[in-house]
Amino acid sequence: MIEQNDVPCTFTRRAFCVHACEAVSLAAVGAMLQACGGSPTSPTSTAPPLPTINGSAAGGVVSVPIDPASALANIGSAALVQVSNAAYLVAHTAQNTFTALTAVCTHEGCTITGFDSPKYVCPCHGSQYSTTGAVLNGPATQSLRQFPTQFVNNVLTFST
Repeated sequence: MIEQNDVPCTFTRRAFCVHACEAVSLAAVGAMLQACGGSPTSPTSTAPPLPTINGSAAGGVVSVPIDPASALANIGSAALVQVSNAAYLVAHTAQNTFTALTAVCTHEGCTITGFDSPKYVCPCHGSQYSTTGAVLNGPATQSLRQFPTQFVNNVLTFST
């Protein structure tokens, strides 16, 4: 024990080392947690889920009826179109104009299910795509595949 000014000190070198190691360990854990949360492969935000619409397929052509009650009735809207074992992202971009894209993220193959107008958001790692399929924010580096669309008599069609 070291005494200074007639006051006994009970803090030993061993106690100091234990507390110093605890402090360094806590700082390291805090840094790791911060790094994990800000990782480029972690989603940075959550987007509202896309409404799901059922489509039909025949001969490689997908058909989606669009009536006034459809989730795709309004310009600026988007939906996840389910067809048997495939999913597509469809957006109503202008009067009688739609875009259709594959719903599979080019980063690691997750199904894109979020839409934060005007961008699609992958729930797995946060990649963001425009309604034309261009990458707006990674980690994805490749665009989504786009399909040409036609809109006639309130039915949207596109070939896959």
